[in-house]
Amino acid sequence: MKHTTKALIAAMTLCVSASAVASSHREAPSITKTPKVDATDFYMFNSYENNRADYVTIIANYLPLQDAYGGPNYFALDDDALYEIHIDNNGDAVEDITFQFDFTQNLNSIEIDSDGNPSTPNVAIPLSNAGDASVAANVQTSESYDVTMVKGDRRSGSRTDLGNFKKPFDYIGTKSFADYPTYARSFIKPLNLGSCGQGRVFVGQRAESFAIDLGRVFDLINLNPLGARNGGTNILADKNITSIAMEVPKACLVNATGNDPVIGAWTTASVRQATLVNGNPASGISTTAKKGGAWTQVSRLGMPLVNEVVIGLKDKDKFNASEPKDDVAKFAPYVFYPTLPALIQTLYPQAPAPTNFPRQDLVTAFLTGVPTINKPANPKLVPADMLRLNTSTPAVAAANQNDLGVISIIPGQNDGRPSATAKDVAGFPNGRRPGDDVTDIALRVSMGALCHAGLPADVTCVPADAKAGKALFTDGAVKPATEFDSVFPYLKTPNPGSR
Repeated sequence: MKHTTKALIAAMTLCVSASAVASSHREAPSITKTPKVDATDFYMFNSYENNRADYVTIIANYLPLQDAYGGPNYFALDDDALYEIHIDNNGDAVEDITFQFDFTQNLNSIEIDSDGNPSTPNVAIPLSNAGDASVAANVQTSESYDVTMVKGDRRSGSRTDLGNFKKPFDYIGTKSFADYPTYARSFIKPLNLGSCGQGRVFVGQRAESFAIDLGRVFDLINLNPLGARNGGTNILADKNITSIAMEVPKACLVNATGNDPVIGAWTTASVRQATLVNGNPASGISTTAKKGGAWTQVSRLGMPLVNEVVIGLKDKDKFNASEPKDDVAKFAPYVFYPTLPALIQTLYPQAPAPTNFPRQDLVTAFLTGVPTINKPANPKLVPADMLRLNTSTPAVAAANQNDLGVISIIPGQNDGRPSATAKDVAGFPNGRRPGDDVTDIALRVSMGALCHAGLPADVTCVPADAKAGKALFTDGAVKPATEFDSVFPYLKTPNPGSR
Protein backbone atom coordinates (compact mmCIF):
# COMPACT_ATOMS: atom_id res chain seq x y z
CA MET A 1 0.00 0.00 0.00
CA LYS A 2 1.38 3.39 -0.94
CA HIS A 3 1.02 6.51 1.15
CA THR A 4 1.73 10.10 0.27
CA THR A 5 4.19 12.19 2.25
CA LYS A 6 1.24 14.24 3.47
CA ALA A 7 -0.37 11.12 4.86
CA LEU A 8 2.84 10.10 6.60
CA ILE A 9 3.17 13.51 8.19
CA ALA A 10 -0.43 13.43 9.31
CA ALA A 11 -0.07 10.02 10.87
CA MET A 12 3.16 11.05 12.51
CA THR A 13 1.42 14.03 14.01
CA LEU A 14 -1.24 11.83 15.51
CA CYS A 15 1.46 9.78 17.13
CA VAL A 16 3.08 12.94 18.43
CA SER A 17 -0.16 14.08 20.01
CA ALA A 18 -0.97 10.66 21.35
CA SER A 19 2.43 10.30 22.92
CA ALA A 20 1.91 13.00 25.50
CA VAL A 21 0.30 10.60 27.94
CA ALA A 22 3.43 10.66 30.06
CA SER A 23 6.51 12.75 30.56
CA SER A 24 9.77 11.72 28.87
CA HIS A 25 11.17 9.57 31.66
CA ARG A 26 13.24 6.48 30.79
CA GLU A 27 11.82 6.43 27.27
CA ALA A 28 14.54 4.45 25.45
CA PRO A 29 16.68 1.40 26.34
CA SER A 30 20.06 3.14 26.32
CA ILE A 31 18.91 6.23 28.18
CA THR A 32 17.95 4.08 31.18
CA LYS A 33 21.67 3.37 31.57
CA THR A 34 22.60 7.07 31.55
CA PRO A 35 19.87 8.94 33.46
CA LYS A 36 21.99 12.06 33.84
CA VAL A 37 21.41 12.84 30.16
CA ASP A 38 17.73 11.83 30.08
CA ALA A 39 15.59 14.86 29.14
CA THR A 40 12.24 14.61 30.93
CA ASP A 41 10.28 17.77 30.05
CA PHE A 42 10.78 20.80 27.84
CA TYR A 43 9.01 24.15 28.27
CA MET A 44 9.06 27.36 26.27
CA PHE A 45 6.68 30.25 26.87
CA ASN A 46 6.41 34.02 26.88
CA SER A 47 7.45 35.05 30.38
CA TYR A 48 4.49 35.92 32.60
CA GLU A 49 6.44 37.30 35.55
CA ASN A 50 5.56 40.98 36.08
CA ASN A 51 7.52 43.38 33.87
CA ARG A 52 9.09 40.60 31.75
CA ALA A 53 6.86 40.84 28.67
CA ASP A 54 9.86 41.15 26.34
CA TYR A 55 11.31 37.77 27.35
CA VAL A 56 10.90 34.08 26.57
CA THR A 57 11.52 31.46 29.25
CA ILE A 58 12.97 28.09 28.21
CA ILE A 59 13.31 25.19 30.66
CA ALA A 60 14.87 21.79 29.94
CA ASN A 61 14.47 19.22 32.72
CA TYR A 62 16.92 16.33 33.06
CA LEU A 63 17.68 13.37 35.32
CA PRO A 64 14.25 11.90 36.10
CA LEU A 65 12.64 10.29 39.15
CA GLN A 66 15.02 11.73 41.72
CA ASP A 67 14.22 10.49 45.20
CA ALA A 68 14.94 13.45 47.45
CA TYR A 69 16.69 11.23 50.01
CA GLY A 70 19.13 9.89 47.39
CA GLY A 71 22.43 10.69 49.13
CA PRO A 72 25.25 10.73 49.89
CA ASN A 73 25.87 11.05 46.16
CA TYR A 74 23.12 13.35 44.99
CA PHE A 75 22.11 14.29 41.45
CA ALA A 76 24.97 16.04 39.68
CA LEU A 77 24.67 16.43 35.94
CA ASP A 78 27.18 14.66 33.71
CA ASP A 79 30.43 16.58 33.45
CA ASP A 80 31.35 14.47 30.41
CA ALA A 81 28.17 15.47 28.51
CA LEU A 82 27.03 18.50 26.56
CA TYR A 83 23.48 19.76 27.20
CA GLU A 84 21.94 21.94 24.51
CA ILE A 85 18.84 24.02 23.74
CA HIS A 86 18.26 24.62 20.02
CA ILE A 87 16.23 27.39 18.37
CA ASP A 88 14.87 27.28 14.81
CA ASN A 89 13.64 30.75 13.83
CA ASN A 90 12.95 30.29 10.11
CA GLY A 91 10.84 27.12 9.96
CA ASP A 92 13.35 24.79 8.27
CA ALA A 93 13.69 22.40 11.27
CA VAL A 94 17.42 23.16 11.59
CA GLU A 95 18.97 24.99 14.54
CA ASP A 96 19.80 28.67 13.98
CA ILE A 97 20.84 29.33 17.59
CA THR A 98 22.10 26.83 20.16
CA PHE A 99 22.76 27.41 23.86
CA GLN A 100 25.30 24.91 25.19
CA PHE A 101 25.74 23.97 28.86
CA ASP A 102 29.00 22.24 29.80
CA PHE A 103 29.28 21.11 33.46
CA THR A 104 32.23 20.54 35.75
CA GLN A 105 32.04 18.75 39.10
CA ASN A 106 34.69 19.75 41.62
CA LEU A 107 35.91 17.97 44.76
CA ASN A 108 36.38 19.83 48.02
CA SER A 109 37.46 16.90 50.19
CA ILE A 110 36.53 17.44 53.84
CA GLU A 111 38.82 15.52 56.22
CA ILE A 112 38.61 15.29 60.01
CA ASP A 113 40.35 13.41 62.81
CA SER A 114 38.74 10.90 65.16
CA ASP A 115 37.48 13.73 67.40
CA GLY A 116 35.77 15.47 64.52
CA ASN A 117 38.39 18.17 64.17
CA PRO A 118 39.94 19.21 60.84
CA SER A 119 43.52 18.49 61.92
CA THR A 120 46.24 15.91 61.21
CA PRO A 121 45.92 12.95 60.85
CA ASN A 122 42.76 13.35 58.80
CA VAL A 123 40.30 10.96 57.15
CA ALA A 124 37.81 11.94 54.45
CA ILE A 125 34.18 12.00 55.63
CA PRO A 126 31.59 9.77 53.86
CA LEU A 127 28.74 12.32 53.72
CA SER A 128 28.21 15.13 51.23
CA ASN A 129 28.49 17.87 53.81
CA ALA A 130 29.78 18.66 57.27
CA GLY A 131 27.66 21.48 58.62
CA ASP A 132 25.52 24.15 56.97
CA ALA A 133 25.44 23.16 53.29
CA SER A 134 24.71 26.73 52.18
CA VAL A 135 28.36 27.44 53.07
CA ALA A 136 30.47 26.14 50.18
CA ALA A 137 33.38 25.12 52.43
CA ASN A 138 31.10 22.63 54.22
CA VAL A 139 30.18 20.68 51.08
CA GLN A 140 32.45 18.07 49.49
CA THR A 141 31.45 18.58 45.86
CA SER A 142 30.28 21.52 43.79
CA GLU A 143 29.19 22.05 40.19
CA SER A 144 29.81 24.88 37.77
CA TYR A 145 28.89 25.26 34.13
CA ASP A 146 29.94 27.19 31.06
CA VAL A 147 27.28 28.64 28.76
CA THR A 148 28.06 29.15 25.07
CA MET A 149 25.83 30.58 22.35
CA VAL A 150 26.34 29.16 18.85
CA LYS A 151 24.93 30.83 15.75
CA GLY A 152 24.36 28.39 12.89
CA ASP A 153 25.33 24.72 13.01
CA ARG A 154 25.71 23.53 16.60
CA ARG A 155 29.23 22.17 15.98
CA SER A 156 30.69 24.47 13.34
CA GLY A 157 28.84 27.76 13.85
CA SER A 158 30.02 31.03 15.34
CA ARG A 159 30.55 30.68 19.10
CA THR A 160 30.16 33.26 21.90
CA ASP A 161 31.18 32.52 25.49
CA LEU A 162 28.40 33.73 27.81
CA GLY A 163 30.18 32.99 31.09
CA ASN A 164 30.74 30.50 33.88
CA PHE A 165 28.12 29.96 36.58
CA LYS A 166 27.63 27.89 39.73
CA LYS A 167 24.88 25.38 40.44
CA PRO A 168 23.30 25.06 43.91
CA PHE A 169 23.73 21.80 45.77
CA ASP A 170 20.68 19.55 45.87
CA TYR A 171 18.24 19.83 48.77
CA ILE A 172 19.82 17.41 51.25
CA GLY A 173 17.28 18.24 53.95
CA THR A 174 16.09 20.86 56.40
CA LYS A 175 18.96 20.36 58.86
CA SER A 176 21.61 20.89 56.18
CA PHE A 177 19.73 23.86 54.69
CA ALA A 178 17.85 26.21 57.01
CA ASP A 179 16.41 28.20 54.06
CA TYR A 180 16.86 26.34 50.80
CA PRO A 181 14.57 28.62 48.70
CA THR A 182 16.67 31.69 49.47
CA TYR A 183 19.90 29.75 48.96
CA ALA A 184 18.79 28.43 45.57
CA ARG A 185 17.53 31.80 44.33
CA SER A 186 20.99 33.26 44.90
CA PHE A 187 22.13 31.15 41.92
CA ILE A 188 19.86 32.99 39.46
CA LYS A 189 22.35 35.07 37.49
CA PRO A 190 22.30 37.67 34.71
CA LEU A 191 23.16 36.36 31.24
CA ASN A 192 24.78 38.96 28.99
CA LEU A 193 23.69 38.32 25.40
CA GLY A 194 25.40 41.29 23.81
CA SER A 195 23.57 43.69 21.54
CA CYS A 196 20.16 42.01 21.97
CA GLY A 197 20.11 42.47 25.73
CA GLN A 198 20.51 40.65 29.03
CA GLY A 199 18.71 37.52 30.14
CA ARG A 200 18.84 35.26 33.19
CA VAL A 201 20.04 31.72 33.82
CA PHE A 202 19.53 29.12 36.54
CA VAL A 203 20.49 25.47 36.76
CA GLY A 204 19.48 23.46 39.79
CA GLN A 205 17.26 20.88 41.40
CA ARG A 206 13.50 21.59 41.30
CA ALA A 207 10.35 19.73 42.26
CA GLU A 208 9.12 17.42 39.49
CA SER A 209 6.93 19.59 37.28
CA PHE A 210 4.94 16.91 35.49
CA ALA A 211 1.81 15.31 36.93
CA ILE A 212 0.59 11.84 35.95
CA ASP A 213 0.07 8.33 37.27
CA LEU A 214 2.80 6.69 35.21
CA GLY A 215 2.10 3.17 36.42
CA ARG A 216 -1.50 3.25 35.21
CA VAL A 217 -0.54 4.78 31.88
CA PHE A 218 1.79 1.92 31.06
CA ASP A 219 -0.68 -0.65 32.36
CA LEU A 220 -2.61 -0.45 29.07
CA ILE A 221 -3.87 3.07 29.87
CA ASN A 222 -5.48 1.82 33.07
CA LEU A 223 -7.20 5.17 33.61
CA ASN A 224 -10.68 6.60 33.21
CA PRO A 225 -10.29 9.01 30.28
CA LEU A 226 -13.91 10.12 30.58
CA GLY A 227 -13.79 10.65 34.34
CA ALA A 228 -13.08 13.65 36.58
CA ARG A 229 -10.07 15.82 35.80
CA ASN A 230 -8.99 15.74 39.45
CA GLY A 231 -9.74 12.07 39.96
CA GLY A 232 -6.24 10.70 39.35
CA THR A 233 -3.06 10.22 41.36
CA ASN A 234 0.13 12.16 40.62
CA ILE A 235 2.71 9.45 41.23
CA LEU A 236 5.52 11.99 40.64
CA ALA A 237 4.52 14.33 43.47
CA ASP A 238 7.45 13.39 45.74
CA LYS A 239 10.11 13.34 42.98
CA ASN A 240 12.63 15.97 41.90
CA ILE A 241 14.34 16.79 38.61
CA THR A 242 17.21 19.07 37.55
CA SER A 243 16.28 22.12 35.49
CA ILE A 244 18.30 24.09 32.97
CA ALA A 245 16.37 27.37 32.84
CA MET A 246 16.96 30.45 30.71
CA GLU A 247 15.10 33.69 30.25
CA VAL A 248 16.13 35.27 26.95
CA PRO A 249 15.06 38.54 25.32
CA LYS A 250 12.74 37.86 22.40
CA ALA A 251 15.00 39.98 20.22
CA CYS A 252 17.78 37.40 20.70
CA LEU A 253 15.64 34.51 19.43
CA VAL A 254 13.47 35.66 16.52
CA ASN A 255 14.67 35.93 12.94
CA ALA A 256 15.81 39.52 12.62
CA THR A 257 15.49 39.56 8.81
CA GLY A 258 12.30 37.57 8.30
CA ASN A 259 9.95 39.58 10.51
CA ASP A 260 8.46 36.32 11.86
CA PRO A 261 7.69 36.12 15.60
CA VAL A 262 7.38 32.30 15.61
CA ILE A 263 10.27 30.16 16.86
CA GLY A 264 10.70 26.41 17.34
CA ALA A 265 12.87 24.73 19.96
CA TRP A 266 14.04 21.42 21.36
CA THR A 267 16.69 20.14 23.79
CA THR A 268 19.38 17.50 23.34
CA ALA A 269 22.19 15.92 25.32
CA SER A 270 25.35 14.49 23.78
CA VAL A 271 28.25 12.40 25.08
CA ARG A 272 31.64 11.46 23.71
CA GLN A 273 31.76 8.45 21.41
CA ALA A 274 34.34 6.44 23.33
CA THR A 275 34.66 5.40 26.98
CA LEU A 276 37.66 3.66 28.52
CA VAL A 277 37.00 2.26 31.99
CA ASN A 278 39.86 2.59 34.48
CA GLY A 279 40.20 -0.62 36.48
CA ASN A 280 42.32 1.13 39.08
CA PRO A 281 40.83 4.59 39.59
CA ALA A 282 42.71 7.18 41.58
CA SER A 283 41.27 8.91 44.62
CA GLY A 284 39.08 11.82 43.64
CA ILE A 285 35.83 12.27 41.75
CA SER A 286 34.87 11.02 38.26
CA THR A 287 38.14 9.08 37.92
CA THR A 288 36.69 5.74 36.82
CA ALA A 289 36.61 6.43 33.07
CA LYS A 290 38.24 8.40 30.29
CA LYS A 291 36.04 9.62 27.44
CA GLY A 292 36.89 10.95 24.01
CA GLY A 293 35.85 11.24 20.40
CA ALA A 294 33.17 13.30 18.69
CA TRP A 295 30.03 14.48 20.45
CA THR A 296 27.22 11.96 19.89
CA GLN A 297 23.59 12.87 20.60
CA VAL A 298 21.84 10.42 22.96
CA SER A 299 18.77 12.36 24.11
CA ARG A 300 16.24 14.56 22.34
CA LEU A 301 12.99 16.19 23.44
CA GLY A 302 10.69 18.76 21.85
CA MET A 303 6.97 18.01 22.08
CA PRO A 304 5.96 15.90 25.05
CA LEU A 305 6.55 12.99 24.29
CA VAL A 306 7.14 11.25 21.01
CA ASN A 307 9.65 8.56 21.88
CA GLU A 308 8.21 6.84 24.91
CA VAL A 309 5.00 5.39 23.49
CA VAL A 310 5.19 5.92 19.72
CA ILE A 311 8.54 4.82 18.32
CA GLY A 312 9.10 1.07 18.21
CA LEU A 313 11.35 -0.34 20.89
CA LYS A 314 14.13 -1.21 18.45
CA ASP A 315 14.31 2.39 17.18
CA LYS A 316 13.92 4.40 20.39
CA ASP A 317 17.65 4.98 20.69
CA LYS A 318 17.73 5.91 17.01
CA PHE A 319 15.09 8.56 17.59
CA ASN A 320 17.06 10.05 20.48
CA ALA A 321 20.03 10.43 18.12
CA SER A 322 18.00 12.02 15.30
CA GLU A 323 17.32 15.61 14.25
CA PRO A 324 13.91 17.21 13.62
CA LYS A 325 14.54 17.74 9.91
CA ASP A 326 14.71 13.96 9.40
CA ASP A 327 11.57 12.95 11.32
CA VAL A 328 9.39 11.92 8.39
CA ALA A 329 12.15 10.22 6.43
CA LYS A 330 13.49 8.13 9.31
CA PHE A 331 10.39 7.10 11.23
CA ALA A 332 7.60 6.78 8.67
CA PRO A 333 6.95 3.02 9.27
CA TYR A 334 5.67 3.80 12.77
CA VAL A 335 3.17 6.44 11.77
CA PHE A 336 0.87 4.93 9.14
CA TYR A 337 -1.74 3.81 11.65
CA PRO A 338 -1.85 5.61 15.02
CA THR A 339 -2.70 3.38 17.94
CA LEU A 340 -3.89 5.55 20.83
CA PRO A 341 -7.34 6.52 19.45
CA ALA A 342 -7.96 2.90 18.41
CA LEU A 343 -6.89 1.68 21.83
CA ILE A 344 -9.18 4.15 23.58
CA GLN A 345 -12.05 3.03 21.35
CA THR A 346 -11.33 -0.60 22.22
CA LEU A 347 -11.25 0.09 25.95
CA TYR A 348 -14.11 2.60 25.87
CA PRO A 349 -16.53 1.83 23.01
CA GLN A 350 -18.48 5.00 23.78
CA ALA A 351 -15.45 6.97 22.50
CA PRO A 352 -15.07 6.14 18.78
CA ALA A 353 -11.75 6.99 17.15
CA PRO A 354 -11.60 9.68 14.44
CA THR A 355 -11.87 8.58 10.83
CA ASN A 356 -10.39 11.52 8.93
CA PHE A 357 -7.24 9.99 7.49
CA PRO A 358 -4.83 11.55 6.80
CA ARG A 359 -5.11 13.53 10.04
CA GLN A 360 -4.36 17.02 8.77
CA ASP A 361 -5.93 18.50 11.91
CA LEU A 362 -3.04 17.04 13.88
CA VAL A 363 -0.44 18.20 11.38
CA THR A 364 -1.71 21.70 12.07
CA ALA A 365 -1.68 21.32 15.84
CA PHE A 366 1.59 19.53 16.41
CA LEU A 367 3.98 19.66 13.46
CA THR A 368 3.43 22.92 11.61
CA GLY A 369 1.63 25.16 14.07
CA VAL A 370 -1.86 26.64 13.84
CA PRO A 371 -2.35 29.48 11.32
CA THR A 372 -2.67 32.90 13.01
CA ILE A 373 -1.53 31.31 16.30
CA ASN A 374 1.92 29.72 15.98
CA LYS A 375 2.59 28.67 12.39
CA PRO A 376 5.87 30.05 10.94
CA ALA A 377 5.63 32.26 7.87
CA ASN A 378 8.11 30.19 5.83
CA PRO A 379 6.21 28.87 2.76
CA LYS A 380 8.68 25.95 2.70
CA LEU A 381 8.02 25.06 6.33
CA VAL A 382 9.44 21.65 7.31
CA PRO A 383 7.03 19.68 9.55
CA ALA A 384 8.97 18.50 12.58
CA ASP A 385 8.73 17.53 16.22
CA MET A 386 9.58 20.68 18.18
CA LEU A 387 7.79 23.19 20.36
CA ARG A 388 6.63 26.20 18.35
CA LEU A 389 5.95 29.52 20.08
CA ASN A 390 4.56 32.77 18.77
CA THR A 391 6.62 35.30 20.70
CA SER A 392 4.11 38.06 19.90
CA THR A 393 1.27 36.33 21.79
CA PRO A 394 0.66 38.30 25.01
CA ALA A 395 1.50 36.29 28.12
CA VAL A 396 -1.33 35.43 30.50
CA ALA A 397 -0.80 35.86 34.25
CA ALA A 398 -0.64 32.60 36.20
CA ALA A 399 -3.96 33.12 37.97
CA ASN A 400 -5.77 33.63 34.64
CA GLN A 401 -4.21 30.80 32.64
CA ASN A 402 -6.38 28.08 31.18
CA ASP A 403 -4.38 24.86 31.47
CA LEU A 404 -6.03 23.55 28.28
CA GLY A 405 -4.16 26.16 26.23
CA VAL A 406 -5.16 26.60 22.60
CA ILE A 407 -8.02 24.08 22.66
CA SER A 408 -9.79 26.37 25.14
CA ILE A 409 -11.02 28.25 22.06
CA ILE A 410 -13.21 25.24 21.21
CA PRO A 411 -16.77 25.56 22.58
CA GLY A 412 -17.42 23.10 25.38
CA GLN A 413 -13.74 22.38 26.16
CA ASN A 414 -13.32 24.77 29.10
CA ASP A 415 -14.52 22.33 31.77
CA GLY A 416 -16.56 24.92 33.65
CA ARG A 417 -13.90 27.61 33.87
CA PRO A 418 -15.06 31.20 34.45
CA SER A 419 -15.12 33.59 31.54
CA ALA A 420 -11.90 35.29 32.71
CA THR A 421 -9.95 32.10 31.89
CA ALA A 422 -12.21 30.63 29.20
CA LYS A 423 -9.94 31.25 26.22
CA ASP A 424 -6.16 31.24 26.34
CA VAL A 425 -4.07 30.84 23.19
CA ALA A 426 -0.81 31.54 25.09
CA GLY A 427 -0.45 27.88 26.10
CA PHE A 428 0.28 24.47 24.60
CA PRO A 429 0.78 23.75 21.73
CA ASN A 430 1.65 27.45 21.34
CA GLY A 431 4.77 26.74 23.35
CA ARG A 432 4.32 25.02 26.70
CA ARG A 433 3.95 26.53 30.17
CA PRO A 434 4.55 24.59 33.40
CA GLY A 435 0.84 24.54 34.24
CA ASP A 436 -0.41 23.43 30.83
CA ASP A 437 -2.16 20.06 31.02
CA VAL A 438 -0.48 18.63 27.94
CA THR A 439 -1.84 15.15 28.63
CA ASP A 440 -5.49 16.22 28.51
CA ILE A 441 -4.85 18.51 25.53
CA ALA A 442 -3.18 15.72 23.57
CA LEU A 443 -5.87 13.19 24.43
CA ARG A 444 -8.62 15.53 23.24
CA VAL A 445 -6.87 16.61 20.06
CA SER A 446 -5.92 13.03 19.17
CA MET A 447 -9.60 12.09 19.54
CA GLY A 448 -10.61 14.87 17.14
CA ALA A 449 -11.37 17.97 19.19
CA LEU A 450 -10.06 20.27 16.44
CA CYS A 451 -12.65 18.90 14.02
CA HIS A 452 -15.22 20.77 16.12
CA ALA A 453 -13.23 23.99 16.39
CA GLY A 454 -14.00 25.91 13.20
CA LEU A 455 -10.27 26.52 12.71
CA PRO A 456 -8.65 27.51 9.36
CA ALA A 457 -8.68 25.25 6.30
CA ASP A 458 -5.44 23.52 7.37
CA VAL A 459 -7.50 21.35 9.73
CA THR A 460 -9.56 19.78 6.88
CA CYS A 461 -11.94 17.78 9.06
CA VAL A 462 -15.52 18.16 10.21
CA PRO A 463 -17.47 17.04 13.28
CA ALA A 464 -18.68 13.88 11.52
CA ASP A 465 -15.05 12.73 11.28
CA ALA A 466 -14.64 12.76 15.07
CA LYS A 467 -17.78 11.65 16.85
CA ALA A 468 -16.02 11.65 20.24
CA GLY A 469 -14.30 14.97 19.59
CA LYS A 470 -16.37 16.93 22.09
CA ALA A 471 -15.72 14.51 24.95
CA LEU A 472 -13.68 15.92 27.85
CA PHE A 473 -10.88 13.34 27.87
CA THR A 474 -8.52 13.40 30.86
CA ASP A 475 -5.87 11.35 32.63
CA GLY A 476 -7.24 12.61 35.96
CA ALA A 477 -4.03 14.30 37.20
CA VAL A 478 -4.17 18.10 37.42
CA LYS A 479 -1.36 20.49 38.32
CA PRO A 480 -2.48 24.03 37.41
CA ALA A 481 -0.29 27.11 37.10
CA THR A 482 -1.13 28.11 40.69
CA GLU A 483 1.00 25.16 41.84
CA PHE A 484 4.08 26.76 40.26
CA ASP A 485 5.92 29.98 41.08
CA SER A 486 4.98 33.13 39.17
CA VAL A 487 8.59 34.25 38.84
CA PHE A 488 11.65 32.81 37.13
CA PRO A 489 12.55 29.93 37.13
CA TYR A 490 8.84 29.12 37.77
CA LEU A 491 9.35 25.52 38.95
CA LYS A 492 8.96 24.96 42.69
CA THR A 493 11.58 24.36 45.39
CA PRO A 494 12.57 20.66 45.34
CA ASN A 495 11.39 18.17 47.93
CA PRO A 496 13.91 17.95 50.81
CA GLY A 497 15.68 14.68 51.54
CA SER A 498 14.50 14.96 55.14
CA ARG A 499 12.01 17.25 56.78
